[in-house]
Amino acid sequence: MTTDQARKAERRGLTARLTTLCVRYVERFMPDPYLFAVILTVLVVALVALLVRGATPTGVLRAWYAGVWGSQNIFTFAFQMVLVLVTGYTLAEAPILKRAIVGIASKPKSQVQGALLCFGVSAVLSLVNWGLGLVSGALIARQVAKRLAGAHFGYLIAAAFMGFIVWTQGLSSSIALANTDTSSPINVIHKMTGTIVPLQLTILAPYSWLAAVVVLVLLAIAIRRMEPTQSLQPDPAVFEGEEPVAAPTADTRTFAEWLENLWILNVAVFVAGITYFWLSGFALNISSMVMLFTVTAALLHRTPIRFIRAFSGAAKVSGPLLLQYPLYGGIVGLLGYLPSTSGAAGKPLQTLLAEALVTGANQYTLPFLTFIGSVIISLFVPSGGGHWAVQGPVAVDSALALGQHSPAYLGLTSMAVAVGEGVANMIQPFWLLPLLAIAKLNVRQVMGFTIIAFLIGLAVSSAAVLIAPHVL
Repeated sequence: MTTDQARKAERRGLTARLTTLCVRYVERFMPDPYLFAVILTVLVVALVALLVRGATPTGVLRAWYAGVWGSQNIFTFAFQMVLVLVTGYTLAEAPILKRAIVGIASKPKSQVQGALLCFGVSAVLSLVNWGLGLVSGALIARQVAKRLAGAHFGYLIAAAFMGFIVWTQGLSSSIALANTDTSSPINVIHKMTGTIVPLQLTILAPYSWLAAVVVLVLLAIAIRRMEPTQSLQPDPAVFEGEEPVAAPTADTRTFAEWLENLWILNVAVFVAGITYFWLSGFALNISSMVMLFTVTAALLHRTPIRFIRAFSGAAKVSGPLLLQYPLYGGIVGLLGYLPSTSGAAGKPLQTLLAEALVTGANQYTLPFLTFIGSVIISLFVPSGGGHWAVQGPVAVDSALALGQHSPAYLGLTSMAVAVGEGVANMIQPFWLLPLLAIAKLNVRQVMGFTIIAFLIGLAVSSAAVLIAPHVL
């Protein structure tokens, strides 16, 4: 072995050993995502009791109830997330797209190549649309694992999820898009300053896209070096329902079956959806994305009955989401709990945490401290838009107090929050749930690998937000 080969083997060995260590500890200590949400709830309740002035057991219980089932419940958001998964899955199962996925998945000759393919597809599509990127990598991973006997399925799914780390720096970044829309309820900057921050000062700024490129390059290298030696075969149930159901012949078709196979109905649904999208000014948000996935899937499945069967099959993977999302609604309710007896000086836990994390900041350290705060708060509020509504007012107010009123600086502050949420996703199972549902894996089989992605994202993004204030 040459000196260069020995060095490469040593570097790969260090990455592999670190990955093995992470996998080992995750397998030992990481609970099921449902229990993770329960533990977070208990932790937040304890923090409310300790830090929120005037908190009472009854008030805490009412705040939790309001977040889950009350007027400020999470049901709309949770249902949107379920539909993102189900409609995206249904779209990918359309015959023409499924053939494309199978064709792409046939290219890799090894599990490293397969993992890099899943990662690359997920990353590119996450920059275009987070919902498509989140689902697509897992569907390709499923086909790669089907072809490559002996591959580690958890490694492939983890690689697909790692591509999702850059979604907050892409075209569907909820915080960056909100900054450009005066009617958005989460456009915190406009509400507080009357300023509009264009995309050129957020996701298209050099500190954002350069950091995204560096993260993706380093993750690709890490994925190559963390290749596991053991295998993990997919559950055979992952591939159930892949065989197409034969349509009835014209001679035996009843009137009901004729209606079920009337392709023009799906065309009409597609035309109606696209027309509305045009009339809305091509507005991209969660609801319009679900609508576009639905009508496009209907068109590509051709007949209503094929679309119905594909949708029903996709809906089977949404159970874990339906179970756990309401718990995060309760956490959000607890974070915003403010007792009526606390007086004018009282503050909810979310404000206390955000303020504590930027205490002592100056114009050069505020974005970095905001980023670190975002990583921490994302463990409790793993949602880009909802997260900005919690941390945004404190971050913007801190910037204004330092005399920083420029759209460029406020845009950097908002992106510090956005990127922190993207990085924290690698250790928060909230967004991993759809992939686990598709792959029928548990979190312990995947998250040991994604911890490495978290460490890389944390290092690169910290450097970016520390350097950016000096070059704005």
